[in-house]
Amino acid sequence: MNWLKTLFAAFALQAAALSFAHAELADVKAAGVLRIGTEGTYAPFTYHDSSGDLVGFDVELGREVAKRLGVEAQFLEGRWDGLIAGLDANRYDAVINQVGITEERKAKYDFSEPYIASKAALIVREDNDEIGSFADLEGKRSAQSLTSNYAKMAEEAGAELVATEGFDQAVQLVVNRRADATINDSLSFYDFKKQRPNAPVEIAATQEDASYSGIIVRKGQPELVAAINKALEEIKADGTYQRLSEKYFGVDVSE
Repeated sequence: MNWLKTLFAAFALQAAALSFAHAELADVKAAGVLRIGTEGTYAPFTYHDSSGDLVGFDVELGREVAKRLGVEAQFLEGRWDGLIAGLDANRYDAVINQVGITEERKAKYDFSEPYIASKAALIVREDNDEIGSFADLEGKRSAQSLTSNYAKMAEEAGAELVATEGFDQAVQLVVNRRADATINDSLSFYDFKKQRPNAPVEIAATQEDASYSGIIVRKGQPELVAAINKALEEIKADGTYQRLSEKYFGVDVSE
């Protein structure tokens, strides 16, 4: 009879687990809010405008997802180094903050389908006709944050590194001809050009492989993930995504 008790206990645990998984989306709907963790300090994705309102691409996307789930978006701000851990403490239902989809994170959490892609971009002055590919960096000066992956890429291409403290400074060195190029995130470049459309810089080439970000949630919530994915599909299909993309980047960044 002991084996029967063990079998029934196993079935009970499995049923409880399934019930819990089904309850997650139901709990969000019952609460009437989707609790979203975000930094609030990372423009143009999540930041405060001049009036103090929380805005940004990720913020508006989160509101649209919540609306399609039939609930309100409730944003809870936190520092990046503790943001994802807030899922473990059940402080949020999801984190929307340009969280890169990695195998390491997927082992512990679940992701929606990717909602944005970024690529390494080779940025030069518009009048530079010597650099048209990453291979052309051989012997050229590339403005980079020395500890970044982009600096490693530039160095491997044979460039001489010019140290910078960040994206804006790197681009300014290119504009002032103190560097021939910089390798940086394509999304950062689009945001920069949105703010300064007359800056004489352009993308000469982009890396083929993109890095993707998704909405991250706790494991074991298949219905919530499915609902979020359905919402993202609708957002792209009805033109909302393109509108947000052009608002914050000036271009469609869906691909």
